[in-house]
Amino acid sequence: MYQDKIVLCGASAYEKKFYLNEDFSSLPQQVKDELKIACVLYTAEVGGVITLEFDEAGNLGIVASSKENDLMFDEIGSALKIKDMQIKKKELWETLELYYKVFFLGEDLD
Repeated sequence: MYQDKIVLCGASAYEKKFYLNEDFSSLPQQVKDELKIACVLYTAEVGGVITLEFDEAGNLGIVASSKENDLMFDEIGSALKIKDMQIKKKELWETLELYYKVFFLGEDLD
């Protein structure tokens, strides 16, 4: 059904916006709120753009980027913040991966 990378959500410090892919509108509101908070806090603290993306195998990745001339973007802070998010929200990420694999890739739970 899906190929390559599918963006779950993202936020931009430049546009001051959060985006949730419409394909994931059936997620519980609490999960959508957690995703929004995580992404918006990241961009508020570090700057740039953050996206959460599923690869073709259903693994969830966190991708950070910035405009080429953005001197305010903190690359070291970005790496540290992403690592912190991966640790603190590990259960959420694993649950989202399972959700994606079952409902989007059609994998069995077994």
